Amino acid sequence: MEAWERCEAVERHPNIHSGAWVFTGTRVPVAALFENLRDGSSIEDFLAWFPGVERAQVEAVLDAEAAASFASHA
Repeated sequence: MEAWERCEAVERHPNIHSGAWVFTGTRVPVAALFENLRDGSSIEDFLAWFPGVERAQVEAVLDAEAAASFASHA
């Protein structure tokens, strides 16, 4: 996602999860956040299950996703 290229909370490298976006400094895929939220988990649940991810990173990803969604509907 283009918006994530400017988001310091995420990164991607060819050798980590085949280049999928992960939370910076972790191997936790960003997709895991959205999958868990979609399945009814809370942000607190996600942070407990993935202790390497910080709340600020989750918030930055959700903000970037919301901004991209609003931009695509403008």
